[in-house]
This record gives sequence, structure tokens and C-alpha cells, in this order.
Amino acid sequence: MSGTALSKKDLQRIFEKLDKNEDGLVSLEELNCLLDGIGVQFSLQELEPLVGKPCLNMHEFLSFCDSISNHSVNGDIIEEEEEEDDDDDDEDDLAKAFEVFDLNGDGFISCEELESVLGRLGLWDANSGKDCRSMICFYDTNFDGMVDFQEFKTMMLRNISS
Repeated sequence: MSGTALSKKDLQRIFEKLDKNEDGLVSLEELNCLLDGIGVQFSLQELEPLVGKPCLNMHEFLSFCDSISNHSVNGDIIEEEEEEDDDDDDEDDLAKAFEVFDLNGDGFISCEELESVLGRLGLWDANSGKDCRSMICFYDTNFDGMVDFQEFKTMMLRNISS
């Protein structure tokens, strides 16, 4: 899945966590629980046109995630009219994403904050502790043990372009 930092395996784990009734489908309600958990507020009426149907199977969920990670609608890449606006939008999107992880609002993402958010997404377990510290260390260019916005931006742009 190009354009996203989450692998297909990660998305499958998220799907399984969302599918609380284990019917092989993620309903709008189940999807909305995930979004609420990461601080994104949608009503079901707002979410339905974005998803396009009341429930998604695994394949549809993966396609939906791929389409939103590539900023596409109905398979067509959305092109911004002005490149400047696109850059501003990207910066705003990155700032909003950073805020999701910066739980205490201090301008830094700590290992604990990363663990908390990944846990809410169903992507964290106690055996993964070394991975979290490794992720922080890998992008922590000033060696303060946390990721600031500039480091986060560099990380996200590097992952998107690769």
C-alpha cells in the first residue's frame, strides 16, 4: 500500500480489532469507534458518503484505507489547483496527525504517547516495547528521546515518498 505508513498486515489487525462482532464486516459504527479513538469526530451521516456503503469486508476496508491514504476519490487522484495550497494543506494535515500522537500537547511525541495511540489502534502490545523506542530513536535527530514536529514531518514525508 503506497502512501501509508501502515502495512497490509497492520491494516488487517486493525480490521480484526474493529470487527467486534466477528461477522467479517466493519460497520460504520465500528469504523467510527476507531476514528473517535484517535480524536477524529464524524457523525455516521458524514461518514457514510466517505465510505460509500454501510459495511466493509476486509478487501473493501483495505481498498478504502488505500484510497484515503492516497487522497483519491473513486480511484482518481485529486489534483490541487495550486501547488502552494497543496503544501499548506499537507502541513496542516501533518500538524493534525502530530496532535493525535502528542497527547499532552507539549510539542513532542514520547514513547509513552506513541504506545498509547498505537494501543488504541490495536497495533501495540507489551512485547513491542523495544520497537517503540527504536521508532523514536530512528527519527529523533536531536537525541532528546522524543519526536518533535520537524522530526515527525521528516518521518512522514520520508515514508510517503518511499
